[in-house]
Amino acid sequence: MKVQKYFLVFLSFSVITSCDLFKKNDTQPIEPTKEEPLASIPKFNPDNAYSYIEKQLSFGIRVPNTKSHDACAAYLIEFFKGVADTVYSQHYTAIAFDGTKLQSTNIIAAFNPNASKRIIYSAHWDSRPFADQDTVDQNKPIPAANDAGSGVAVLMEMANAIKSQPLSSLGVDLVLFDSEDYGQPATSKLPQVQNSYCLGSQYWAKSPHVPDYKAIFGINMDMVGASDAVFMREEISATNADWLSQYVWNTAARLGYSSLFIPQLAGAITDDHLYVIQGRKIPMIDVIHYTNDSGFGIHWHTHRDDMKWISKNTLEAVGRTMLQVLYDYDAKEEVN
Repeated sequence: MKVQKYFLVFLSFSVITSCDLFKKNDTQPIEPTKEEPLASIPKFNPDNAYSYIEKQLSFGIRVPNTKSHDACAAYLIEFFKGVADTVYSQHYTAIAFDGTKLQSTNIIAAFNPNASKRIIYSAHWDSRPFADQDTVDQNKPIPAANDAGSGVAVLMEMANAIKSQPLSSLGVDLVLFDSEDYGQPATSKLPQVQNSYCLGSQYWAKSPHVPDYKAIFGINMDMVGASDAVFMREEISATNADWLSQYVWNTAARLGYSSLFIPQLAGAITDDHLYVIQGRKIPMIDVIHYTNDSGFGIHWHTHRDDMKWISKNTLEAVGRTMLQVLYDYDAKEEVN
């Protein structure tokens, strides 16, 4: 079995091979929803999002146990303190597949922290220490513009938008998970270690930033800024929160982004959403660049994952869709 960044699994979460995944070619049509008026949403500025990726890359690698990682963490915390109502910093030690102790920080920006009904959006902010999918310098870290600078940038600009137009009823938590991408590389000679990725979400699922944390639903974003991005309906997402999966993809279509958000089902992908589902019992989906034909893209886990691949149009499509889902749901809660 070829081990990739995200271990590919059945709905029962047992491991399958990448070959099995690529044989899957199912299309599950999404039933049209009632054409309700779209709520008014604040502006999502793609120029800001693009600049936030550049800023993250300016620190250098965001690999735990490095000064550049710590500097980026300080920047992100300070940024969210300027826009969110409350910012939580979770400092913890994660153990990597090779036994390395990773000094890690999850960052949570909360809006309307006293609201009982909450939505969670997440992305990971650390960068990959290995270019194991490249043909050169496989043991050197990657720039990580798309994976994971793009997801962080979308959350940052969403924070600006939410500050400019506060929610009426809902609380929202923007969660940046650390130590997601220090998983065991395909080139590793060590015995296979299970659950070596997504260490930050595994920690948070067991020890959330507030006791007994609950949310109505959640959306994780991973690799959401590339010019060649395509977002299929990931199978764990569709199985555990099909109503949410369909709602998000329908919303994207109504906004004119059906060429990016296509309804075809992809194979199951282990990402941060899985551990939130398992640990907190929160319905959560994964919006991730992936196709059954080309996988995660040619820049995935390579030194090509730089600013040249980043598209402001993709960032805007994802950001506007996420905001529309949030404000539509907030409007419904206000009526109820």
